[in-house]
Amino acid sequence: MCSIILCLCAKHTRTPKQLKDELGEVVAEMEAMEGGGLATDESKPSNKAKQTSIGRKKFNMDPKKGIEYLIEHNLLVSTPEDVAQFLYKGEGLNKTAIGDYLGERHDFNERVLRAFVELHDFTDLILVQALRQFLWSFRLPGEAQKIDRMMECFAQRYCQLNPNIFTNTDTCYVLSFAIIMLNTSLHNPSVKDKPSVEQFISMNRGINNGGDLPRELLVSLYESIKTEPFKIPEDDGNDLMHTFFNPDKEGWLWKQAGGRYKSWKRRWFILNDNCLYYFEYTTDKEPRGIIPLENIQVREVQDRHKPHCFELYAAGSEFIKACKTDSEGKVVEGKHTVYRMSAATDEEKDEWIKCVRQSISHNPFYDMLAARKKKAQKTNVHSKS
Repeated sequence: MCSIILCLCAKHTRTPKQLKDELGEVVAEMEAMEGGGLATDESKPSNKAKQTSIGRKKFNMDPKKGIEYLIEHNLLVSTPEDVAQFLYKGEGLNKTAIGDYLGERHDFNERVLRAFVELHDFTDLILVQALRQFLWSFRLPGEAQKIDRMMECFAQRYCQLNPNIFTNTDTCYVLSFAIIMLNTSLHNPSVKDKPSVEQFISMNRGINNGGDLPRELLVSLYESIKTEPFKIPEDDGNDLMHTFFNPDKEGWLWKQAGGRYKSWKRRWFILNDNCLYYFEYTTDKEPRGIIPLENIQVREVQDRHKPHCFELYAAGSEFIKACKTDSEGKVVEGKHTVYRMSAATDEEKDEWIKCVRQSISHNPFYDMLAARKKKAQKTNVHSKS
């Protein structure tokens, strides 16, 4: 999913400091509303409206606490169906927060997820249309296990409402991921070799219980994505779940320049969403560069010019997939095989290495997807007996 983040990097307009200031304002506002003499009559519309507003803001900062607040104040019933309806309407809710809540591995959250998916009507929709509707109602989280549960529910719902298209839900699941990856490959400017319709057909051979899906179906899916890419929903309400808010780690590092002269420049780094962002100043509105932590590794290195060094390096590819802003403000593809950084202390270096390793993903969907694809390609002997 970092490839999607890479495409949307230019849309971020607020800095960590600005977001923290905004958080302070929102918290102060909520405290004032909670302690500012709200009417005790729960039936009064003004009181309910204020408490609902507080609940939404709490949800956008911490989905679990937001839901608990709304239930405690009798604004939501503690049932999966009622919570799912609240998330499905999505009024004033951050869609990243919705995705995070739906993806949590707790019994109640999983039941909310199933109820949420059941609110979608995919009847007589081709798979691309159904995916467009589904992926518009929230933002997919970055963790593979969360996405696995969400896409599993989607596939089950789609096959339930359209029983004569696929032989099993695994086929729908695999093809859905193939469509999502096709969307990235066709519309991400950093992907140079765009897949052809024949390549798309070839990569999906045998996934329908060992048989092939109709060519005309695959061609129509390909053409739909080629003509109109998926729209990533903009977040509603107070966007406090911003990429740069509450990062996994942030701080100053010296970064070695990648040009002919290996000079060092001090940059502000933010680690979040399986990406490493760097800024020239903490007050910058947009990052100077983004390094998706996909198919790369991190190691400690010695450098005669700087102490406490570590570097990111490509794992099996010529260049690290990354982008940066050039001197004219244009976003261009990076041409690095390594990114070398220097920390202030040995402890800081070790902490950065630890945090980066935890965030690195080797395309986390691929192992999961490969297993599901293998299952989908096996002929179901029981269904034929």
